[in-house]
Amino acid sequence: MRHRVAGKQLCLESDHRKALLRNLAAGLFEHGEIVTTLTKAKAVKPYVERLITIARHRTLAARRLLHSRLTDRAVFAWIADPNVKEERKTSAYWALPAASEIEFNRYGELRKSPRLVHHLMTRVAPLFTDRPGGYTRIVKLDRRRIGDATNLVVLQLVGREGGSQVSGGSSVRRTTADKRTAFAAKIRKETTKAESKPENMPENKPE
Repeated sequence: MRHRVAGKQLCLESDHRKALLRNLAAGLFEHGEIVTTLTKAKAVKPYVERLITIARHRTLAARRLLHSRLTDRAVFAWIADPNVKEERKTSAYWALPAASEIEFNRYGELRKSPRLVHHLMTRVAPLFTDRPGGYTRIVKLDRRRIGDATNLVVLQLVGREGGSQVSGGSSVRRTTADKRTAFAAKIRKETTKAESKPENMPENKPE
């Protein structure tokens, strides 16, 4: 029996499960969203939200606690990858670091880059200063993983993604409907104006 055993075991040993959660959380903080299975997304969601809550304090104790729960590695290392397309780099969730924050050696390898814990405390946590919780959301995809055909989802940070449900902006469907309504009102106005104008007005001929 599993009395008082919280969380999902994922059929993994404890050390393997901790490493998996750390890597998923690090990828989410670096890229803003990750594609994973539904079970893993549900397992890492509370872990990520707890880390963001700790990072919001921005104290030395919070930094030390994050170091104990995350592997403090260099982020944005994919900028140096020649296989990553330029449009992927320009459309990243986060604004790319300044040129002074990233250095490469003469072989093109990454030498200096922002650290994960510092990135979490200075970039990720300030986005949720006024939000009491619910920093992430899970969006189901209409495709399955090759191999075992399990469901795939997108786990993403809320606040900057598209959609009126989270960001408060207008959706694509609402924008299109507003354009159609405005165009129809314009046509009706022109039609009414043309009908109100008399057609057979007597012309003033010079005597």
